[in-house]
Amino acid sequence: MDISKLSDFNTVAQHGGFSAASRARGIPKTTLSRRLRELEEELGVRLIERGTRALRLTEEGELLRSRTARLIDELAEVGEEVAGHAGRPRGRLRISVPGLFAHTALGKIVTDFIAAYPDVTVDVSVDDRFVDPIAEKFDIVVRANPEPTTDLVGQCFLRDDLVFAAPPRLSIPDTDGAVVPAVTIAAAHDAAEWTIDAGGWRGTVRPRVVLRCSSMLLVYNAVMAGAGAAVLPRWLAEPDFKTGALINWGTVPERRIDAWALHTSRHLTSPKVKAFVAMLIAAYDPATRQGATSLARIGGRSFGK
Repeated sequence: MDISKLSDFNTVAQHGGFSAASRARGIPKTTLSRRLRELEEELGVRLIERGTRALRLTEEGELLRSRTARLIDELAEVGEEVAGHAGRPRGRLRISVPGLFAHTALGKIVTDFIAAYPDVTVDVSVDDRFVDPIAEKFDIVVRANPEPTTDLVGQCFLRDDLVFAAPPRLSIPDTDGAVVPAVTIAAAHDAAEWTIDAGGWRGTVRPRVVLRCSSMLLVYNAVMAGAGAAVLPRWLAEPDFKTGALINWGTVPERRIDAWALHTSRHLTSPKVKAFVAMLIAAYDPATRQGATSLARIGGRSFGK
């Protein structure tokens, strides 16, 4: 199979037509059309249905694109590496981040990154679910406490305690078994008890969930509005503890939050991915992370090690 024709096919499929693909590649439409016909003849199947206004991929075309798009990208990266041009980050960088991180920290990091690497265009998708970076074509996925996997590699760039935070209207409990209104993450397992250690009292209370939210940012806003107590990252709640806007009910025992930058476990990691992960790590105090200076496969081991 001719790699150049395969690359042309993927470009046409990506841009949805010959005109846009021609502009993107700097190749005449007639040349792209001819190469695509030759590829179809070589494979013995039709890859694209050509209409008067638009084109669409056939079932065979969809299969070919899904299996080869990533390979074509990797071949391009290898070519850049061999040619000596890959040391400079460039191209499109697609990142998926959770809502809390997007609204509290990402803006400055991305701004610094595009200022340092003007040849890179950054696309940010905000989503609290765990996306599939391969199927959804993300270069980097930022997630807290991700499940172990052998398909991804990554670096922990932030490690923090979790704390019980409550609005001032809720006084610190002083009775074992007391029921307290709680705000939780929808995807999380609701704990039957919270162990509180604050205000000179240590004991257990029973959280009664009054609100479940799809994102940590919504949880935080609900607690600030007085809906109930919640488990929050210390870095998020600490400023409000200092002002009295929230009350600290103590550190959550034996739990913490580890923020990871994950990407596919390719042998050749692109310069743009390396550069962004490095900037992400540099944005945080080394005291808040552990083992973040080297790339390590995270499958089959504890994220805390």
